[in-house]
Amino acid sequence: MNVQAYVMFNGRTEEAIEFYKKAVGAEVTALMRFRDAPEAPPPGMVPENWGDKVMHSSFKIGDAEVMASDGCQSDAEGFKGISLALSVKSPDEAERVFNALAEGGEVTMPLAKTFFSSNFGTLADRFGVSWMVVTHD
Repeated sequence: MNVQAYVMFNGRTEEAIEFYKKAVGAEVTALMRFRDAPEAPPPGMVPENWGDKVMHSSFKIGDAEVMASDGCQSDAEGFKGISLALSVKSPDEAERVFNALAEGGEVTMPLAKTFFSSNFGTLADRFGVSWMVVTHD
């Protein structure tokens, strides 16, 4: 069994992927646009002008695969109740990825030494995705 995160970006998936490529070295493994679907979605499920939007994508961050889509609506509420946990090997790497992900976002707990890690911090990136960065040293 395997559980993977599937993140809905409500029309901003391509922008998010480009951001994650730069911030954490994401590598795209698949990308399909709504216009490429073999059958049209049911009426009203996808806005008419969404042919170029991302129907499905996947990308790797380290050994983990994250899937993403623009979803079927552009007005959904932001992310709540879930965080992506990014484990890194060194304090320097933690600082680098934390600062990159925080660009245009909001830091909710700055990177700091905790009883369980030499560096731990939390943030919401510019897309509203909640992240926890933790150093395992």
